[in-house]
Amino acid sequence: MNNYFLERSKVAIDEVFFDEKIQNKMNQFLLEYQFKNDLLQYKLPVANKILLFGATGCGKTHTAKAIATHFNLKLVVVNLATIISSKLGETAKNLEALFKEVQYEASVLLLDEFDSLGQIRDYDNNDNSEMKRVVNAIIQLMDYFPQKSILVAATNQIQMIDSALRRRFDLEFEFNLPNQQLLDAYYNFLLAQYPAEFTAMQRVYNISFAQAQQHVFQAVKNNIIQSKLNA
Repeated sequence: MNNYFLERSKVAIDEVFFDEKIQNKMNQFLLEYQFKNDLLQYKLPVANKILLFGATGCGKTHTAKAIATHFNLKLVVVNLATIISSKLGETAKNLEALFKEVQYEASVLLLDEFDSLGQIRDYDNNDNSEMKRVVNAIIQLMDYFPQKSILVAATNQIQMIDSALRRRFDLEFEFNLPNQQLLDAYYNFLLAQYPAEFTAMQRVYNISFAQAQQHVFQAVKNNIIQSKLNA
């Protein structure tokens, strides 16, 4: 299959900056999964299906990478938009093949652009039974998702997600633009990697983590170049 790729970059969980609400839920999830065998012994449900939604560039993909790194699991990344075919009859088969690929080995499966499933409704197709078949297929695949693995779905458009699909997730994390305190912590983390003489910059707020990272990169690069020009 070529509908997915293996993400090999590693991200430590403390390199992802969460607001207090997400941090508390994340801590609980990590502990549950760490001790899943003990909990399952008492037939207690263990969360392993997570829906991440909210603003672009605020840490959704980074979170999936950090979860995989934390548990030393393979991270399989799927852009659902690439397997949602205009021929609806092929979509359910693509999804079934995808889940079959990852069911044998404990892993984190990241379904990016999860709202693509909701966008099926927008296709010019008079036979709604095909759309229902696709939604039912993914629901069944989620219901039988192996406990040893973790399913993460990410979307910027939560309103597009079918309510029946949304109910299948154990946890939901909403990502908003970071506040000033969180951004300052992120700026400090990024700038600590460089010599102090290259870290002078004007901090910008009301932006995403991704935008803040680019802002830091540009400022540090400019400082390095300027130091060479002045040498």
